[in-house]
Formats: sequence, structure tokens, C-alpha cells
Amino acid sequence: MPSWLPKLFKNYTWKINTTEPIIYLTFDDGPDPKPTRFVLDTLEQYKAKATFFCVGENIRKHRELAQEIIDQGHILANHTMNHLKGWQTSHNDYVKNTNKCQETLEEYSASSLFRPPYGRITKRQTKSLKEAGYEIIMWDLISYDYDDKININQALKQLIRNSKPGSIVVFHDSSKALKQLKIMLPKYMHALNNQGFSFKSIPTKHN
Repeated sequence: MPSWLPKLFKNYTWKINTTEPIIYLTFDDGPDPKPTRFVLDTLEQYKAKATFFCVGENIRKHRELAQEIIDQGHILANHTMNHLKGWQTSHNDYVKNTNKCQETLEEYSASSLFRPPYGRITKRQTKSLKEAGYEIIMWDLISYDYDDKININQALKQLIRNSKPGSIVVFHDSSKALKQLKIMLPKYMHALNNQGFSFKSIPTKHN
């Protein structure tokens, strides 16, 4: 993430303010049976906790899996009901869609954390969601696991090198990302674990 971007958009959380060796893993677009269960198994291996930014319609398709995420001590968070692009969606439709996802999540004791799909959201949408109590979570590192044309070794090297205390890292528990995810996530977690990092879910209303 360019260093100037968080300075320009201060209404969003780009990383967590901490000096402790903690990485905040996040997973977008699920739940989806094969990739989400792979993620859960990998997290359990490292005694790690994470935040899952879920699409509401996927939760409705896989309710037991959503409950499994909660039961394993992770956080369910909002990624809109239908994975909408904020820049291409009217203000009212976007807010309604986000709230619809939140209603679905609240069946599982969801947080107030929200991540706009593609990181695209307008100032007006931001203002309304913030006023409604959402905390908008972006990221400072992204794995690009959704891109089947990436050079995985190069992407991993950059991801590991740029990881710092408080980094918010994006992976995807989606079928599209599964092939890359299966290679990247275990190697990333192993490398950071060896550097003394632990993995936690994003706290709500942090400092």
C-alpha cells in the first residue's frame, strides 16, 4: 500500500497501532467450504486468530461454516451482502446492502468491522457507515492470492519483507484464490512465526 494513501484517507483503519509482534490476518469473500476450511485448519496449526470479512449471501449458503468460524474463536465481519463496488453503486443501495449483511452477521454475534469490496467506497458512503457505527478496515499488505498469474515466490518474498507489527494482511477464502492460497498462506505464517510474530483478529474500537 502506498505510504501516502493512509495519510490521505484517515477515516479508514490501514493498520493497528502496536509495537508488539502481531500480524492481523484477514480473509475476504467467504465463507466458501474448501478454502475456508483450509484456512481454519492452517490457523489452528499456528494457534492463530483472524478476521473473516464475509459476503452476506455466502453466509446464507454456508451457515454452519460461519458458525464454525465463530466457534473457533475468529471474528466475522461485514463485506456487503453481494460484494458490491461502492464506486458503481448508489449511496442508498450500498448502505442498505451493507446493513442487510450486518443483519445476517448478527445471528452469529458479529463485530462492527466493515471492509468495502475492492477497497472502493465513496466519501458519502463512508460518512453514512461511520455514523451508523461501522469501523472501516482497509489494509497495508495484500497477498494477491486471487491472481492466478502472480509470481508466488516473489509475492511471498515481498509480503514477508514488508510485514511489520500491526500489519493488516489480506488473503481470500474464495475458490478463485484457493490454488494460490494453499501455497502462500502456510509459507507466510511459517516465516512470520519463525520471526516471533503471532496472529490475532482485529480488535473493535482499537486505539
